[in-house]
Amino acid sequence: MNEIKRRRRLLITLASVVGGIGVLSSVFPFLKSLMPSERTRVAGASVEFNLDGLQPGKQTTIKWRGKPIWILNRTPEMLKSLDKTSDTLRDPDSRVASQQPDYAQNKYRSIKPEYFVCTGLCTHLGCIPTFRPDVMPEDLGMNWYGGYFCPCHGSRFDLAGRVNKDVPAPANLVIPPYRYITETMILIGDDIPATG
Repeated sequence: MNEIKRRRRLLITLASVVGGIGVLSSVFPFLKSLMPSERTRVAGASVEFNLDGLQPGKQTTIKWRGKPIWILNRTPEMLKSLDKTSDTLRDPDSRVASQQPDYAQNKYRSIKPEYFVCTGLCTHLGCIPTFRPDVMPEDLGMNWYGGYFCPCHGSRFDLAGRVNKDVPAPANLVIPPYRYITETMILIGDDIPATG
């Protein structure tokens, strides 16, 4: 009788172990399917950019979260032009807090005046404005000192992404979160300094 009880316990234990392994092997793929894919993780990940190769007066475009991010190396002349446009702007002091992080709420809308980083989408309907660094071109008039022109509906932004008055765009271009990780390397999508 004891032998039968021992065998019964052994069979119950073995059946329980095999059943537990079966449950775990079916639960693991289910739990893994709930985690974001590698593509999804990359889409939301921060992006590094080295400013070394970006010449003064030139702009480059990179992608972050599927959006174009413009990085402009502004010349001293471009920086001086920002003072000339203040009276034509809707929000020259960048008071709309949602348009930029606190550290970019200044005349330059940047951490370092010479480097401008913004999301390259018009705040009207999301068109992509064109970079127009030329000063006073015929098609844009005598009050144009360089900036961004949206060909969809005519919105104008200066070289700090500040929107002109009397155009369809309601707000300045958006500044994404970013920070410097070295003197010449920026990290877009993360503005929390690393603690060491």
